Amino acid sequence: MDWFSVLALIALGITLIVVEVIFVPGTTVVGILGLACGAFGIYLGYDYFGTTTGTVIMVVSSLVGFGAIFYSFKSKAWERFSLKEENRSKYNDGIKVNLQIAQRGKTISSLKPFGKAMFEDQIVEVKSNGAYVNENQQVEITKIELNRIIVEPI
Repeated sequence: MDWFSVLALIALGITLIVVEVIFVPGTTVVGILGLACGAFGIYLGYDYFGTTTGTVIMVVSSLVGFGAIFYSFKSKAWERFSLKEENRSKYNDGIKVNLQIAQRGKTISSLKPFGKAMFEDQIVEVKSNGAYVNENQQVEITKIELNRIIVEPI
C-alpha cells in the first residue's frame, strides 16, 4: 500500500503538470496542484523507504516528468485540442448603410459599451461613449469612424 500511494501521487502530479504546460497554460492552479502532489509523493517515498530509496524515487520521477513534458511537445499533442481557424472579420464589415451624425435609433441590446442598435430597419454594431446603455433605449449617433459608430443615449 505504501508503494501504491507514493506512485499514485507522483503519477497524478506529473499528469497535472503536463496538463498545465500543454493544455491550460497560464492558470497555474493545476500546475501548483500537480507540483504539490508530486512533492508529497516524493516526501512519502523518503518517509516510508528511507533516504536512498527516496532519492531514487525523486530522480526517477523528475526524469519521467521531464520526459513526459518533452514527449508531449514532441508529439504535438496540443494540436488536437487547439483552435486552428482565425477570425479576421471586423464588425460592421460590408455594411452599406447611409448613417449620419445626429441620426436617431434604438438599442436592441444593452451597450457595455459595445452592443447592437437599429437605425432605419438596419441592425449595426455600435459603441457608447463609455456609459452603460440599457436595451430598448433611444440613442443618437455622435461620431462615425470607418466601421465604428459611436452613440449616446437621448
